Amino acid sequence: MSDTRVTIFADGILDASVTYGVARLTLAQTGAEGKPTPCGQLVVPLVQLPSLVTSLSGLLKQVETRMKEQQAASAPENAAPAAFRFG
Repeated sequence: MSDTRVTIFADGILDASVTYGVARLTLAQTGAEGKPTPCGQLVVPLVQLPSLVTSLSGLLKQVETRMKEQQAASAPENAAPAAFRFG
C-alpha cells in the first residue's frame, strides 16, 4: 500500500463553515504581501471536531512546556531549538 498523505503548510484559517454535519476549514498561507491566500481545506465530521480541538490544544500545551524547559536550560544568548518531537 502506498502512502497517499498530503502535506499542506498553513499559518491560519481563512474561513470556517458547518454544513450537513461536516466542518470545513479553509486553510490559509500568508502571501508575499502579507495577505492570506487559500492553500487547502480541512474537512472534519462535526462529531469529531471536539476531539480534534482537544488534541491540538494538548499539543500546544506540550510545545509551551517544552519551550519553557528549553529556555530555562539554555543561556540567554543561545537560540531555541529549531525542532523537537513529541512521542
